[in-house]
Amino acid sequence: MKAIERVDQFYLLKQLPKATALLDKEGVLLDASCSWLEIFCLPHINKKQSIKIFNLLPEAGNLQQKLEENKSFNLQHKVTHNNDTRHLKSYFAPWFDEKENVIGTIIQTDDITTQIEKEHELSWLKNILDTKAEASKTGWWEYEVETEKLTWCKETKRIHQVPHFYEPTAIEAIEFYKNGHSRNKVAMVFHKAIANHQPYDVKIIIVTFNGDERWVRITGRPIICNGKAVKIFGTIKDIHDQEMAETKIKENQQLLTTLVDSLPLNVYVKDLESKKVLVNKGECNYLNKSEDQIIGKSDFDLYDEEMAKVSREEDLQVMKHLTPIIGKETSITLNGKTTHFLTSKIPYFDLDGKVSGLIGMSLDISAMKNKQRELCNLIKITSSQNQKLISFAHIVSHNLRSHSANFSMLLGFLNSEKDQNERERIIKMLRQASDNQLETLENLNQVVDINTKESETKKPLNLKNNIVRVLQDLSAVLEKNDAQIVNNVADTIEVNCAPAYLDSIILNLISNAVKYKSPDRLPLITINAVKSNEGVLLSISDNGLGIDLDRYGDKIFGMYKTFHNRKDAKGFGLYLIKNQIEAMGGSITVQSVIDKGTTFNMYFNEES
Repeated sequence: MKAIERVDQFYLLKQLPKATALLDKEGVLLDASCSWLEIFCLPHINKKQSIKIFNLLPEAGNLQQKLEENKSFNLQHKVTHNNDTRHLKSYFAPWFDEKENVIGTIIQTDDITTQIEKEHELSWLKNILDTKAEASKTGWWEYEVETEKLTWCKETKRIHQVPHFYEPTAIEAIEFYKNGHSRNKVAMVFHKAIANHQPYDVKIIIVTFNGDERWVRITGRPIICNGKAVKIFGTIKDIHDQEMAETKIKENQQLLTTLVDSLPLNVYVKDLESKKVLVNKGECNYLNKSEDQIIGKSDFDLYDEEMAKVSREEDLQVMKHLTPIIGKETSITLNGKTTHFLTSKIPYFDLDGKVSGLIGMSLDISAMKNKQRELCNLIKITSSQNQKLISFAHIVSHNLRSHSANFSMLLGFLNSEKDQNERERIIKMLRQASDNQLETLENLNQVVDINTKESETKKPLNLKNNIVRVLQDLSAVLEKNDAQIVNNVADTIEVNCAPAYLDSIILNLISNAVKYKSPDRLPLITINAVKSNEGVLLSISDNGLGIDLDRYGDKIFGMYKTFHNRKDAKGFGLYLIKNQIEAMGGSITVQSVIDKGTTFNMYFNEES
């Protein structure tokens, strides 16, 4: 105990660089180094003081018990002075005398404030990293090549759906990838990373611990030392939801593309500059270009300038005023072919609700237009036929009734007449009435015959030869009336017509020209013919009396219509001609000036 009381002799203790203190068996502080006293902000020790370690370390509740056990131990604690907290770690060991008797305790204290702060910072960073990994569904892993040790972070384990204490091997990790392409792919890129130092970034499928298939994106990068890969560091990201969404989008896009391409429409999308950014197959087929040849092009690149200007003005109207164009009938000429469309254009908006272009749709209605024209022609023909039928019915009902009434009246006169001479006169009148009725019936039969003739009776005829033959048949009439004929028809012109009809047409027109000649001049009849792509135009002109078209223009081709005071005028020839030429698919028009002459123009089409 004498040595213990000589505390002042521990001068060396005070100078120790490591914070050290001595306690007696009761835990009373005997002496300490300056650095230890500084830690606890204590003055130098003197005999009058009695400082117990338990007061300095109040958080160590079982410190006295541990000291009594006379065993070494350590303790972490902290001291606070002037709001400054220092973290400490103290090592306690028994203090022996020269006879190995325990006479107290030696304390050595380290200031671990910096270490604790770094640990806190590391823990904070780890929490931040874990939070980010969880939020981004991205984990990390590390493989040490030499030891074959594989380390997974918390998020990597979560992605694989394994317990937090699970520690995988490299072989086990590879077996998590779906058997087949995914497993083969990851084994190959992992081997290349070690052997060839190649980093990788691939999308593959894993089968989790719970048996779920999920898409992941894995990366790996080798760490090279002395030319060898010593470690592979990589990441794994759960992209299953994203991949499923992208797959669904692709499926929807494919469905939409198939639907749009299958529509019997030309569909396109234009940007604000009227350049096409999307087209369907219908538009490609119409323009006879591939999609790549159309995308980015405007109508000025695809059509003529005038047509492109009209289209651009429509586009601007739709995009500026947000007013759709619905079902507008348009015609586009491309490569010399005109196509009729029913076109609609509607404004196209982006996700912010701003107009970013327009969507156009065009329906080819060329076939419909042709059918419409055919229908109009059919209606026109039907109307004409109907009018003819009405006229025919009128003639039948009126003329035949008139003839019948005349017969009945004459027979009544004959029955009541006693005078023989008067009876013979009535009989003569009956014969004349019978001839007139027969003539009427013959005329009606001709009309019926014309309108029931099949078009197959038409055949190519040399026009000039037929004209010459008719002129020969009329030579006596022409010579008697001193008629001059000027035949300008070329030898090569042919018309498709029934032979009897062509002769009848020429015969009637030339006969009329002679019949209605002017008393003031000799008849001059001029015949011309012109051939074109549409057919043949035959013109027969005379210098006769002419016809007052203002008065009789709408009746000139009517049955039994006459326009001059001639007893032999029956009004049937022009009606017959019109029916004959129309039955051949042609038409006839007339031009006339009173006392100047008349010209009949007949159009023969080229259909056989």
